[in-house]
Amino acid sequence: MSNKIYIIHENDEWTVHLTKRLDELNLPYECWYLDKGTVNLSEEPPKGVFYNRMSASSHTRGHRYAPELTTAVLDWLEFYGRTVFNGSAALRFEINKVKQYLYLEKHGIKTPKTVAAVGKEQILQAAKALNTLPFITKHNRAGKGLGVSLFKTLDELELHLNSSSFEDSVDGIMLLQQYIKSPQPFIIRTEFIGQKYLYSVKVDTSDGFELCPADACQIGDLFCPVGESPISPDEKMKFQIVENPHKELISKYEQFLKANDIDVAGIEFITDENGTIYTYDINTNTNYNSQAEEKAQIYAMLELAKFLGKRLN
Repeated sequence: MSNKIYIIHENDEWTVHLTKRLDELNLPYECWYLDKGTVNLSEEPPKGVFYNRMSASSHTRGHRYAPELTTAVLDWLEFYGRTVFNGSAALRFEINKVKQYLYLEKHGIKTPKTVAAVGKEQILQAAKALNTLPFITKHNRAGKGLGVSLFKTLDELELHLNSSSFEDSVDGIMLLQQYIKSPQPFIIRTEFIGQKYLYSVKVDTSDGFELCPADACQIGDLFCPVGESPISPDEKMKFQIVENPHKELISKYEQFLKANDIDVAGIEFITDENGTIYTYDINTNTNYNSQAEEKAQIYAMLELAKFLGKRLN
């Protein structure tokens, strides 16, 4: 078979779980590791199905321009009419939370009040414009909870901005956002494959803002680094697959994904003390937790491999 499944990525730790499933299904594939490379615009791409797993947090692994290179590769593939899942439209959402919030609102999906700013003085002005306490900061191009800090006063923010602990977003855009207080310390992450709902994960947030579901992100460090071993079985499970009663919201998510050419995604929401639901993050480079899946006997990477296989054949 000349056709293959091509996986576009920059992190083997997150990709090996998919290639394992592709091997199980005896599907031909090739990984394109885009930390650096070239794109010959006058040369046709190979035949096959292409799946983009580029991450907004690639710069934390030394791959600063991987998303930019991937943008060029995806534009090249799409120009030549190749089948691309999570293509250029999806990547723009992955690396731009401002775009996420605007387009979620466009589809009637409520998001936290947010102000974007570039520059330390402007960040402080943005916090004043937000006009709500407490509030959080986060990076516009993020992933792994990058730049997420909670502030109860403007003075706290000003001290932080002038300290050595301040780290700007890699794209220079910092977000000031309404803090949503939940009556219980958890958020819900909904997973979609082929623009269809698969399952929901309840994520314990009592330890902070580290919400990545990948096994390597359970080590306990604040910024979810790639580690060597998951938490031990006797520790409290941070991720649990649960029933999701919000059928209307799931339907809105599916409509949003279809309208914006996003094929595979994890979308996160939180419920405040009044029962209002706020959607605050879209992950097009979504990962899955093996312990939660083993307990629920549902395996997203297997479903994703089957999805790609069907599209290839």
